[in-house]
Amino acid sequence: MGNKMVGRRFKECRERAGLTQAELAVKAGCTEQYISAIERGINFPAYNRLVHILNILGVSADAVLRDVLDYAAEQRASELSKMMAPLSARDKREIFEVVELLVRQAEAREKESQPTADA
Repeated sequence: MGNKMVGRRFKECRERAGLTQAELAVKAGCTEQYISAIERGINFPAYNRLVHILNILGVSADAVLRDVLDYAAEQRASELSKMMAPLSARDKREIFEVVELLVRQAEAREKESQPTADA
């Protein structure tokens, strides 16, 4: 599993929640060093502790595991939507145009990689 990516997401969620490592550690009933180790990708919490920490941070598991899950696209789309909300209509249109171009390119790559009927 991509522990460093997961750790980075834990840190982002903690910071968004406005907590220091020490504050999160107190709330989670562990040490600041343990929280630091999670955020650096050295440790990964056991299930019960993971659920407890996620509840403290007020986030779903997708928020921290999305980089290692194959089916986390909905979570990312939701976050991007929130990020775009304050942008102007013009900026949003430009972003959608770029995304649509990338989707078309990905579809073309997928089509090219498909075996042909002649093969």
